[in-house]
Amino acid sequence: MSNTLLYMVLVAAGGFGGAISRYWMSGRIAKRFPGPIPYGTLSVNVLGAFLLGWLWGHGADTRMMALLGSGFLGAFTTFSTFKLESWDLMAQGRKRSAWIYMGLTYTAGIAFVYLGYII
Repeated sequence: MSNTLLYMVLVAAGGFGGAISRYWMSGRIAKRFPGPIPYGTLSVNVLGAFLLGWLWGHGADTRMMALLGSGFLGAFTTFSTFKLESWDLMAQGRKRSAWIYMGLTYTAGIAFVYLGYII
């Protein structure tokens, strides 16, 4: 198997698991914690940021980063859903909730990447 094909298989396998995990986890959190912001998406994005920082900080090799970093965590976290939910909150006139959600996502995401990296 060529290296390119190997990395494609690793990313695809990780992505499959990440997408299913995101769907399951964000749904459970959203159901358990309904509120003014989408806590399910916020939680998976912050957890994913932490785990990506942890992988990077522990010197994961390129194969592990393909499987878990690009694949699993790339599918587990979701920038597009975050943007859609932010826009939806704005469109509903819930500007305060939208700004809190965006601020928490960006701030906690960066902080948790760093936390994962140093741990």
